Amino acid sequence: MRIGIPKETAFEEKRVSIAPAGVDQLVKAGHTIYIESNAGTGSHFSNEEYQKMGALLVYSAEEIYQRSEMIVKVAPPSENEAEMFEDEQILFSFLNISLSKQKVMQLFINKRITSINYELIEKEDHFPVSQSMSEIAGQLAVQLGENYLSSDFESGRGVLLGGITGVAPAAVVILGAGVVGLHAAKAALGRGAQVIVLDKDLSRLQRLKTLAPSHLTTVVANPYTISRGVKFADILITAIKVQGEKAPHIITEEMVKTMKKGAVIVDVSIDQGGAVETSRPTSHSHPVFIKHGVIHYCVPNIPSLVSRTASYGLTNSALEFILSVADKGFINALNQKKGLINAVFTHSGYCSNSAVASVFNLEYKKIYTSAEN
Repeated sequence: MRIGIPKETAFEEKRVSIAPAGVDQLVKAGHTIYIESNAGTGSHFSNEEYQKMGALLVYSAEEIYQRSEMIVKVAPPSENEAEMFEDEQILFSFLNISLSKQKVMQLFINKRITSINYELIEKEDHFPVSQSMSEIAGQLAVQLGENYLSSDFESGRGVLLGGITGVAPAAVVILGAGVVGLHAAKAALGRGAQVIVLDKDLSRLQRLKTLAPSHLTTVVANPYTISRGVKFADILITAIKVQGEKAPHIITEEMVKTMKKGAVIVDVSIDQGGAVETSRPTSHSHPVFIKHGVIHYCVPNIPSLVSRTASYGLTNSALEFILSVADKGFINALNQKKGLINAVFTHSGYCSNSAVASVFNLEYKKIYTSAEN
């Protein structure tokens, strides 16, 4: 199969969809790889590295789309990128509902594009591609929050995360005990912070307790405990994720008003719309704003801060699915990789995900594999 890797055009997106090692595997499997010049520069992969692995270098995005049967991206396609797609191509990419646009989905349907959302690819009851990025986001959330707690930032509280003898450490409150929450908790505990994790799912909290040191505090989430945790937090990390849907506003504006002045919110859920009512998307160049005296960090693509690590993570977690579709064709791959089917947003001129169809008011049609026909 002819596979294209375009350079990402989303603002401040530095990741690349496939690292050179992944290109090597695809080429050895007999596939032709086209990569746009400098697509890997943001992750410190040179054109020469890709060429050594057998990729063919092209010098425009238009040529990538014209030559390829499959497009592999990171960020959801823009309207301009969607216009460049050829009929009946296959796309692997993040397709966050909160970041996608009606026009893009309609273009995919009109062009009979098979679009596969990384976030919903499932394997053995977990979501490997999404989780690889969540590991990064969880670790970085603590690092970012710590940065804005310091007096170096004009509104920072001037608090040391781990405290010192005779001075209490900072309180890191994490809402959500999934992958982001787990890795945020580990990072915060490693820095000596006082860590409280809230989740409504008791089994998740029990699992977290077995993986983290005994001085981690876990609390069942409800409106009362959440409001108390918010007041107590020096850093509040929201790690709410509803697969394939927008995140609910768990933290209300009234709760934000009760927080300490100079406290930091890191709304990791912002790429799904945000779990905090006062949140709005920011960027790496202007990452924070202050509302009610509270510092809000709301950058959607946090893993892009460590683009090289993130690009390796994407490659490691997604390549088996890309290979399966490239080797066997789309329908045969669905039969082999059962976790792919729920990740398909559009196929053969229809919307094939009921949640997406509802959000964008599109006609829904279930995909039937050859095994079901």
